[in-house]
Amino acid sequence: MKKYLEILKKCPLFAGIGAEEIEAMLGCLQAQVVRVPRGKAILEEGQPAEKMGILLSGSANIVQEDYYGNRTLVAGIEPAELFAESLAGAGVKEMPLSVVAAEDCEVMLIDCMRILRTCSNSCIFHTSLINNLLQVIAAKNLKLNQKIQIISRRTTREKLMAYLMMQAKNRGSSEFTIPFDRQELADFLGVERSAMSAEISKLRAEGIIECNRSWFRLL
Repeated sequence: MKKYLEILKKCPLFAGIGAEEIEAMLGCLQAQVVRVPRGKAILEEGQPAEKMGILLSGSANIVQEDYYGNRTLVAGIEPAELFAESLAGAGVKEMPLSVVAAEDCEVMLIDCMRILRTCSNSCIFHTSLINNLLQVIAAKNLKLNQKIQIISRRTTREKLMAYLMMQAKNRGSSEFTIPFDRQELADFLGVERSAMSAEISKLRAEGIIECNRSWFRLL
């Protein structure tokens, strides 16, 4: 586990906890590392919602499919980010969505109940771990509210511009790179890719944005 300590120190779950303490806690939490190839599910809809994960390398997406197989991209996941913690902590019996590797990745899986229930070893940092988990869940709720603000817009253009302006505000710059390719961005916004691409072309022609693949600049 030592080779993962640098990335784990960046994970908000371990905020304020030193490397030596993290290493000791991983044994207590019975954390396991798995390698998942691109396109495969890390956690799959319908399976027991017991595990939460930390992305160690690569990238992944949280996706949800409706009855007809139409896919909605709920969120992207980058290294050091936590995922599925809300579901596991809420006691949901089955995963209502899937976490899929967007590229080859390494993931650390942890049984959420091992965090929420204090261990017999009485780890001095266990309380910090619980507090950090609550803060992560609260921050995720804020992100969810931001997404609701975006997808509640009426038109594809309005949704796209709301997303780009929110990215610029969060990054503190008019120039930024988004974590999605075009299809993933369309899935995230809940729009047709062709309609979104047409709006991007219009915005470029009107001198409102510049872009190249995942790079954007608001003019």
